[in-house]
Amino acid sequence: MTPPPPPGPQLLGPLLAQLRLARGWSQLRVAAELCAASGVPTLSRHEVSRWERQLRVPGEFWLGWLAVVLAVPVDLLVTAAARTRSLGPPPAFGGSRPRAALLALAQRWLADPRAVLLPGAPIRHADRDDGAGPVRLAELRRLDDLVGGADLAGLGAYRLGRAVRALSGCAPSARPRLLPELAESAQLAGWLAADAGDAAGALHAYRLALRAAATAGDPALGGHVLGSASHLLTGVGDPEGALVLARTAYAGARRSASPGLRALLLHRVALAAALGGRAGAARQALDAARRVTGAPEPGREPPWLYWLDGPELAAMTGRALVALGRPLPAEAPLHAVRRRGPRTAAIYGGWLARGYLQLGEVERACAVAGEALLDAVRAGSPRALGQLAEVRRRLAGHGDEPVVRRYRALAAAAAPYLPRPGPSPGPAGRRARTGRAARRPPGGATGSAPTG
Repeated sequence: MTPPPPPGPQLLGPLLAQLRLARGWSQLRVAAELCAASGVPTLSRHEVSRWERQLRVPGEFWLGWLAVVLAVPVDLLVTAAARTRSLGPPPAFGGSRPRAALLALAQRWLADPRAVLLPGAPIRHADRDDGAGPVRLAELRRLDDLVGGADLAGLGAYRLGRAVRALSGCAPSARPRLLPELAESAQLAGWLAADAGDAAGALHAYRLALRAAATAGDPALGGHVLGSASHLLTGVGDPEGALVLARTAYAGARRSASPGLRALLLHRVALAAALGGRAGAARQALDAARRVTGAPEPGREPPWLYWLDGPELAAMTGRALVALGRPLPAEAPLHAVRRRGPRTAAIYGGWLARGYLQLGEVERACAVAGEALLDAVRAGSPRALGQLAEVRRRLAGHGDEPVVRRYRALAAAAAPYLPRPGPSPGPAGRRARTGRAARRPPGGATGSAPTG
């Protein structure tokens, strides 16, 4: 028997997902049931996914058949649909062309890494910059522990530009040394651009990173690049593209990847699958990640995974469980990792608030979301605001409660100090301009370690 939905107005997407998961159905099963009941054979799982992600709102015809198939009053769905329409569509992701280019490049890389090699660089024997620059790669990674992408993305793009120039002017004997550095610089520049809210610029950098990793003969680094890009797509509301990239990354890198990297890529698969409504695939990926490792061992992981450890993997599991509609086991690991710094607290705090909303604990959700909002101000990371935007959308169904009004007042007061997303200069974004600087509270802003 399907348990009744919680009382009170809801948004249609979360309501449909909850009713489906309560029956143990996949999105494919819902589509099949709707086709059988309505006599319309053309409805696909992708349309059900769009409804649950609130990219589209079903009309009166499908709302009626959803009520029949899910055995709920049609008025419940009609009210939820009306509330969802009143919010307007979610923010659109404008990176369709770089997204498509990276997806195509990823498939070519998986089929034959030689198909995505960097073109041969012209050889000039003049003395050139070796790419070290005023900030070395390891130092820039550590800066990312302390400063958000809104402040660091320009430096990451500048660092990448120096690596590109160094490779273009080097002798053939220097290429084996400079190629991995270029690949890592491009991956980090993409990560910083994504943290700054420049999705298209990040995808451009990831394409360069994948080519450089393939040319360097490093499939593990190539997998990490695609895993980072997958994480970006989940954050901009594209779980289908994210799942393709995550699965491609794991398939291409698993033979050469360290245990920690294999676990990380499996978590990328799990999150994308969960957000895309593929509960079975998400659970399989989580189980596989647990079998690989519970805590990466020092010395066995590449230097660019220095931030990955047991608590971080546990928090990633908690995040996926919230996406799967299982918030209770997610609470403890999400709470624990929030002590690691403002950006981590903001990102995982948003997921924890979503979990509390699933449990109907609106007061606790608002308290955690309020703390996460202030942490986002301190972090200087537009990416940290992603889950808080989703929390705000889901709080729309509880607009008359005093605790929600207080949270909205806090959000309005914090708005002038929140980091603004924008393109980064240089090769990472292929832009010649920067976004408007965010207003910051006195004393500046600090970030935290990279959050998976």
